[in-house]
Amino acid sequence: MWALVVRFELRDEQAVRGFDALVAETLPQIIATEPGTLVYAVHEVADAPLSRVFYEVYADRAAFEVHEEQVHTKRFLAERAQYLADFRVEFLTSLTGKGV
Repeated sequence: MWALVVRFELRDEQAVRGFDALVAETLPQIIATEPGTLVYAVHEVADAPLSRVFYEVYADRAAFEVHEEQVHTKRFLAERAQYLADFRVEFLTSLTGKGV
């Protein structure tokens, strides 16, 4: 499996609304067209209303690369910049635990 966590810091409340709308447009396409994307969870952060955290698990690195090449993903990656103050990506290894 291949996994990553992304933390997005959004500019302001207006950016939060735009970012959340972009996620709402993108997520159904990921669910419908990406069988190798096993988990794609988007979280609000307690006590940090301008933050969002994505937790993503893919069947393997190839499935992640397929995800990255999708039209909806490319659109998300291009459009998210207008909402961001910062972001951080962490790729994870040694996936173990309940439900994985």
